[in-house]
Amino acid sequence: MMRQDFPRVGECVYRQVLENGLTVFVFPKPEHGKSYAFFATNYGGMDMRFCLNGQWHDTPAGVAHFLEHKMFDTQDGNALQDLASNGASPNAFTSNAITGYYFESTQKFEENLRILLSFVSIPWFTKESVDKEQGIIAQEIRMIEDDPQWQVYTGMMSGLYKNHPIRTSVAGSVESISHITADTLYACHKAFYDPANMVLCVAGNVDPERVCAVAREILPAPSGMEVARDYGQSEPEDAAQPLVERSMEVAAPLFQLAFKGDPLPHGEQSLRIQLLGELAAKALVGRSTGLYARLYQQGLINSEFSCGCEVYPGCAFLYAGGESRDPQQVRALVMEEAARLVREGIDEDLWRRLKKAAYGKRVRALNSLENLCVDQAQSFFFGVDSLVFPEVFDRLSAQDARQLLERWVTQERATLSVVWPKEEKR
Repeated sequence: MMRQDFPRVGECVYRQVLENGLTVFVFPKPEHGKSYAFFATNYGGMDMRFCLNGQWHDTPAGVAHFLEHKMFDTQDGNALQDLASNGASPNAFTSNAITGYYFESTQKFEENLRILLSFVSIPWFTKESVDKEQGIIAQEIRMIEDDPQWQVYTGMMSGLYKNHPIRTSVAGSVESISHITADTLYACHKAFYDPANMVLCVAGNVDPERVCAVAREILPAPSGMEVARDYGQSEPEDAAQPLVERSMEVAAPLFQLAFKGDPLPHGEQSLRIQLLGELAAKALVGRSTGLYARLYQQGLINSEFSCGCEVYPGCAFLYAGGESRDPQQVRALVMEEAARLVREGIDEDLWRRLKKAAYGKRVRALNSLENLCVDQAQSFFFGVDSLVFPEVFDRLSAQDARQLLERWVTQERATLSVVWPKEEKR
C-alpha cells in the first residue's frame, strides 16, 4: 500500500486500489480504542437516469434511498442485527450524491468488516419484502412532508433548479416509490454498487494490509463497465423561481434564501470552491459581520439563523436562513450588503478571522473517525484528497471571495423559500 503523510495536520493515510477497482483508504490510529469503517458508493438521490449495458434506465425518485433501506436484508436475516450482536454500532445514509454504510466497534473489527462488505455487495430482494418496505418508507415520507424545515429546504431547491434532479427529494414521493420493484433495485445495484464506483475508508486501531486482505476476500473480483448518467437538460445560470411559498402550522415564518452557483469542476478546484463558498457566506452574513448584528438587533433573525455553502456534482449554492418575521426584508438587506462588499471589498481583518476559524474547525473535525472517513470518501468522488485543505486555504484571498459574491449573489440567481404560518397575511 502507498503511504501519504500530511504533516500540517499530523495525519497519514494508506491508499490502495484493488484489482476490482475499489479504492481503499486506511487511517491508522493505534491510540484509539475503537475503529470505524465507511463503505460508500458514488450513487445518490440525483442519479435517476443511467445507461447500463447500452440500455438507458429511468428510475423513480427515491430509488437510492429505498435501496439503502433494503440492503440490510440478507437471505439469512438482517445485517443490522448481525453487526449489533458483535458489539458494533451500524447505520447508513443516502444523500443527493452518495450512499454510505458504516459501523464503529471496539472489538471484532475484521468480523464486522466482513459483514459490512458482504451485505452491501450481495443484494437480496423479494417482491414481498419490497412491498413491505414501500409501506414503511411511505410513512417516513409523510412524516418529512409534515416537517416545515424540510418543506422550506425543498422549496429552496425547486426555486434554484429548473432541470437538475437535485431539485427532487432524496426520499422521493409516496407515488414515485410505488413504482419501485425488486428488478429496479437489482438494476441499480448492478449499475452503481460496482467496486470501481465505490470507496472503503477505515480509521482506528487497524492494520491497513489486513483491511485490504478482507476486502479482497469478500468483494467480487471483476469490475463492471463505467455507467453513464444523465442529469437532464443543461441548467440555466439563473434561478428557476425567485419566490417559493407555502403555509403550514408554524409559530413564525421560516425561510431559506439561496444563490445559485456555478457547477463545480472535478479535482482540487472543487475543494477550493467549497471552502471559498463557505467563507464568502460567512463574510456576507455570518455571526461576525455587521449585517448579522443589524438583522439580529432589528428582530429580523434569531439565534437559529445559519448560512453556508453546499456543493454537489453539477451544482453549488450559497444559503442563509432560519426564522424571520419579514423574510423579504432580510433578502433585501443581504442583497444590499453583497453589493457593498463587491463595491468596497471584504475587510481584511474580518477575512483573516474567518479563515482562521474555518481552518481550526476543519482541524478539530479530524479528531472524529467518522468525519475523517466520510470527508475522505466525499472528496474522493470529487477527485481530490480531503487532507490537502491547508494548502487550499493558503491560496484563498478576500478578493477571491469578493469575486464569488459578485458572480453568484445577484437578483437573477436568487431564490427565497418561505413557509408562512397559516392565515398570516404576507
